[in-house]
Amino acid sequence: MKRYASLAAGLLLLIVGSAAQAEDAQPFVTNKDVDLTMILPPPPANDSAQTKAELGEVLTLQVTRTPEMVASAVADAEENVWRFANVMGPKFNKETLPKFSAFFDRVVATEGAVVDPAKDVWKRPRPHQLSDLVKPAVKLSSSGSWPSGHATVGTMMGIILSDMVPEKRAEIMARAAEYAHNREVGGIHYASDVEMGKISGSVIAAVLLNRDDFKAEYDVAKAELRSDLGM
Repeated sequence: MKRYASLAAGLLLLIVGSAAQAEDAQPFVTNKDVDLTMILPPPPANDSAQTKAELGEVLTLQVTRTPEMVASAVADAEENVWRFANVMGPKFNKETLPKFSAFFDRVVATEGAVVDPAKDVWKRPRPHQLSDLVKPAVKLSSSGSWPSGHATVGTMMGIILSDMVPEKRAEIMARAAEYAHNREVGGIHYASDVEMGKISGSVIAAVLLNRDDFKAEYDVAKAELRSDLGM
């Protein structure tokens, strides 16, 4: 019994330690390098025809989404590159790709450092904040809705990952689009939030891919990934 207790404690420490490492990851750039308020248009007004139409789309999805769609949206609420495992295959895992994992932790941290300040400027209410009829299937958030951070980071991860493995570009980018759309399925974002997230992710990825400090870590992560996958 003591042996199992020790094993459980060790696993818990490993999980907590991994989470702490991800949280401590430093972004490659911040909103001082990529100011989305100078790139994206402001969100539509709360009482605009567009917002009303988009709210209707959210409510339609709410009554038509299947249990499988909900499960996918809940799973995709996680912000990490391992959500692409169903495309990349069984060898694609954190345990065998430590350098790759640390690199993408920084990619995820970059999304927050760029997007969160812009969200705070625009402060677009999320669907459930605008209408009591909306019942999100995923964890609630009170941060601004414009642009979608998940759509941003999903697009960033998709572009960077497909640049590392161009043989799977079509499948990877299709998965990134699904990841972004699941924010609509989950009822936590409007369609335009997601579209703005895709634009944001594309812009940030383009900036990163032209930075020398990014390229240095990218090359190491790419080499580890392709070696692990036998490519």
